[in-house]
Amino acid sequence: MYKTLLVPVDGRPRSARSLDIAGRIANRWDAHVAGLYVKQPVFVPAWTEAGTRQLAEMQERINAELAAEAKARFDAGVRAGGIARAEWRVDEGPLAETVALHARYADLVVVNQTNPDAETRSNFADTVIMEVGRPVLIVPYTGEFKTLGEHVLVCWNAGREAARAVTDALPFLRAAKRVTVLSIVDKAAPRAYGEVPGADIALYLARHGVNAEAARTVAAEVSVGDEILSRAFDYGADLIVMGAYGHSRAREIVLGGATRTVLHSMTVPVLMSR
Repeated sequence: MYKTLLVPVDGRPRSARSLDIAGRIANRWDAHVAGLYVKQPVFVPAWTEAGTRQLAEMQERINAELAAEAKARFDAGVRAGGIARAEWRVDEGPLAETVALHARYADLVVVNQTNPDAETRSNFADTVIMEVGRPVLIVPYTGEFKTLGEHVLVCWNAGREAARAVTDALPFLRAAKRVTVLSIVDKAAPRAYGEVPGADIALYLARHGVNAEAARTVAAEVSVGDEILSRAFDYGADLIVMGAYGHSRAREIVLGGATRTVLHSMTVPVLMSR
């Protein structure tokens, strides 16, 4: 079970999306929710002489105001979600690295998808996944999610990251009404999947009390990421579980990859592990 959840929060209304999902998870497993606001360090240029103190004080004041807005957002979300166990944290430092540090004392991190239409190369969720060493649940930027984890689509490629994701997602998988294990077979290495693709991981899950059905597809013209999203829609899945960056991150950034496609185009929450 997940007993400690970490939710990065800021003052923007969209922060409530991840907090709402975290509240549902917390209520299901009687978990503790830690909200975290990360202040940006005060920066005063070395060449600045006049007004140095005033500049630092202004930045401190802005930081305090933003932290207060984030706390108000968190408190409202806790009340609305009926979260019984919650705490508020404020820390300072680089955003993703600070979140990752706090997340190492949590079972699950819940973050919002970066706006896919934003003209920015930075991707907060992507960086957290790389740094945290914990499963990360990403909530899509848009959409409404009446259910979470009733039908879970597990993406299986017999890789290390996929194995980690399956284990990390066991609380969701045990509680699900339906679990579909999708084996996306690489024609260049078919033996990696066993004699019957998906059968071995389905047996593993059965021993953990998960009734999973196996489905199979072959990586073809359509990208693996697009295939995952298409199958999730076809099956009516309300949660995707997958490993992140089965290839090197640099290779995925240059050539594209399933992780980046799903992070950009997700339509349901996705649990990723690495």
